[in-house]
Amino acid sequence: MNGTRTHNRKKIVTVFSVIFLGMMVLAGRLVYLMVFRSEYYSAKAEDLHQRERDIKAARGKILDINGKVLASNRSVCTISVIHSQIKDAERVIKVLAEELDMDEETVRKRVEKYSAIERIKSNVAKEIGDKIREHKLEGVKVDEDYKRYYVYDSLASKVLGFTGADNQGIIGLEVKYDEQLMGTNGQILTLTDAKGVEIADAGESRLNPVDGNNLRTSLDYNIQMYAQQAAEKAMQAKEADSVSVIIMKPSNGEVMAMVNLPEFNLNEPYELPKGSSYANQEEKQNLLNQMWRNGCINDTYEPGSTFKVITASAALEAGVVSLNDNFFCPGYKIVEDRRIRCARTSGHGPESFVQGLENSCNPVFIELGMRLGVDQYYKYFKQFGLLAKTGIDLPGEARTIMHEKKNIGQVELATISFGQSFQVTPVQMAATISSLINGGKRVTPHFGVQIEDQEGNVIEKFDYEPTTQILSEKTSLTMRSLLEKVVSEGGGNKAYIEGYQIGGKTATSQTLPRSAHRYIASFMCFAPADDPQVLCLIIINNPSGVYYGGTIAAPVAKELFLNILPYLGIERDMTAVEQEDQTQTDDTESTGTE
Repeated sequence: MNGTRTHNRKKIVTVFSVIFLGMMVLAGRLVYLMVFRSEYYSAKAEDLHQRERDIKAARGKILDINGKVLASNRSVCTISVIHSQIKDAERVIKVLAEELDMDEETVRKRVEKYSAIERIKSNVAKEIGDKIREHKLEGVKVDEDYKRYYVYDSLASKVLGFTGADNQGIIGLEVKYDEQLMGTNGQILTLTDAKGVEIADAGESRLNPVDGNNLRTSLDYNIQMYAQQAAEKAMQAKEADSVSVIIMKPSNGEVMAMVNLPEFNLNEPYELPKGSSYANQEEKQNLLNQMWRNGCINDTYEPGSTFKVITASAALEAGVVSLNDNFFCPGYKIVEDRRIRCARTSGHGPESFVQGLENSCNPVFIELGMRLGVDQYYKYFKQFGLLAKTGIDLPGEARTIMHEKKNIGQVELATISFGQSFQVTPVQMAATISSLINGGKRVTPHFGVQIEDQEGNVIEKFDYEPTTQILSEKTSLTMRSLLEKVVSEGGGNKAYIEGYQIGGKTATSQTLPRSAHRYIASFMCFAPADDPQVLCLIIINNPSGVYYGGTIAAPVAKELFLNILPYLGIERDMTAVEQEDQTQTDDTESTGTE
């Protein structure tokens, strides 16, 4: 009996010891949490009762070279609801549906959804957001936001690009310089109780946003307008599929204008042209991608006779031709088993090298290609930068589509020499010819000039100064002189302007398949010829009727230069004009005509 009691006492003591030990452990843990970890758990508790809402940063502006704003922002609002704070759901649903012009059932689903915060609609006009605020709806939040705004709608649309719903760049300069333009969002932090209701007297803390920086570009609003208007006029007159124009500074590669007609409205970038049809979302997206495509850099084409500038430069530099060399054109040239004709099928007859360039004579340039040979010609392709991308600061640049060296036979060599059987981008042609006529230094075409803060202070200046000498200054000088004669005396005469020295080269090429009889008319020109300050490349794709570059593209260049050259402060040589007028007067008097 005594033994049993003793055993029971031991059990009771053991149980109490275990309980006491457990209580001591719990007490120790409680002291640790309350004293040593209090700060950590207080922060965790606060986090559980904090609600975050973004304050959108204003995206930096895109400016032209003179500081004119091309892309900016408009204040809009984002309307959201906090379910736990709504006291009159029916009123909230009714008011939001009316003010936001939304279906009531759609609004109801979002209002009744159990979530910390539910967005009803974004990109709401500020005046509508203000009207919703006036209703003082409990549980409804109206937060300031920004929507990208393009001041001139379609101006340089495929260069500037646009942003998505999250204000991030999608195409063009907007995506290329997204990091510098986007800024850093701020936050609003509000305290709530355990049910998610904001605590009235707790206030809110704000982390202010940091606005993005501005991008100053080489685009010139006035020159872009001149180019776009001239291109629209040409496209309508010739019922062309598209027209592209590049206007560049040959000295450093700054692009002053780039037109890709048809352009699109940057403020409505998802709106397809009238008459567009598609069966599904995938087809629609393909149409949008095509609409956004920048043909000057994303697409390639056969350059035709403008490429003769490159062949002539290589031949002069290599010493395989001189200005006094003579040729004979019967209207064709036999290469292996091919009869390759000249544009003038009756032939030019005997002509000098200079006349061959003025006449854009295919047999002369086939002969130059043969004199250079595959190895030497291919060396100049690389030296001139034709086999690499230009490095322009826009996404999606295409590469030259050229025969591999091992696959270039005599026929391929012949067709390459006058600009056929391979393809380049328009921007590659503009950059390469700029490099050949500027004294021989390879330029990188570009738009970005510098990054500025909101006060206009320069944060970063981009360096694109040409450093690689790809052609001797002597050959460059000779090419400028020869190309001036093409305009003043040769096939580019429709771009001639009294008092200006303009150099240029016409081109007419065919698209594949040849049987479709679709042509590309183009013209490259620069001025002044003795000191090039502006270069222009015009490409008219699939014009109706007459399709020769010298006939339909050269006059567009003349119209452009009549506007651009005086705008840039490049004055006419009035002495030359007076002399030419006097010559014409003398001719009229001697012939007795009016």
